[in-house]
Amino acid sequence: MVREWDARTASSAEIASLLDTLNAVLAADLPQDPPWRERSLREYLTEVMPGQRRISWVAQADPAPDGTPGAIVGQVHVLLLGDIGVLEVLVHPSVRRTGVGRDLVRVAARRVYHEGFSSIGVEVVGDTPAVGFYESLGFTREYVETRSVLDLSGVDWADLAEMATGVGAGYHLEFHPGGPPDELLDAYARAKAEVRDVEDGELRPSSYDAQRLRDSLNCLHRRGMKPYIVLALHEQTGEVAGLTEVVVPAQHPTRADQYDTIVVQDHRGYGIDRAIKARMLLELRSAEPELTEVQTWNAQANEAMLKVNAELGYQPDRDWCEYSVDVAELVHRLDAAL
Repeated sequence: MVREWDARTASSAEIASLLDTLNAVLAADLPQDPPWRERSLREYLTEVMPGQRRISWVAQADPAPDGTPGAIVGQVHVLLLGDIGVLEVLVHPSVRRTGVGRDLVRVAARRVYHEGFSSIGVEVVGDTPAVGFYESLGFTREYVETRSVLDLSGVDWADLAEMATGVGAGYHLEFHPGGPPDELLDAYARAKAEVRDVEDGELRPSSYDAQRLRDSLNCLHRRGMKPYIVLALHEQTGEVAGLTEVVVPAQHPTRADQYDTIVVQDHRGYGIDRAIKARMLLELRSAEPELTEVQTWNAQANEAMLKVNAELGYQPDRDWCEYSVDVAELVHRLDAAL
């Protein structure tokens, strides 16, 4: 049975059942990834940025003979933002190839179509069954990034400390747990805006003005995700010359997520990119003692950042691909298969 579902009002048993399915998917498809925890999972599933909406459905097994509700064996949510609906689907490995995934995509696609959106995007992890599933539905690949993972147990911390001091004269680094200070938000947003058309994928938009940046930071905190920032400041002008962001989620606190790393064009060539990322890892070592890994994503064409990551010890892991499809075509294809 597929039904619309709201994590804000769902029972604790339903949240726990969804978590079981999520971790079963990870164990099958990404066995090296840490399992998720229930802490702040409800908030992770419900909190969104201003102007965005998330709509969810679940697939639930039949009730037990005693009337106990069946387990949640699948879930889909669609995030409506801008002019696209971004899809995420989970199907328990035990019920794959039974039509559950198609049923979930069908109900989400119909809603996106009736909401007036023209396209659906989805992020697909390479070398998993999701690739064939989405391609069979007519999704086409638009963008590819490489995920790399750094195992902190193998880091040479003395070498890392030397890297962190390797920034050119006229710059200094600052560490800000929780986000940049308010007086730097405008400069911070300007630094991000300068490269907005170069390095971002469509499905993970960044924040390019001060208010959106505030909203983004507030949303992260509400979702149980703690941001950490390292800035390179140009001493003569006070401008943000470079920045790097790492987020530690309550849901998997042993593995952090690298967000943006940016060096403003006029300040490239002074060792800022390597220094700020090295400084971040040094700070995280004491700020997050439970942390064991950091994962990052880079466009395959971004050779400079891939080189920096290799110097820091990151190992390439998987391709992560963005796919998209015309909503009307998807709805027609799924309805025709009924």
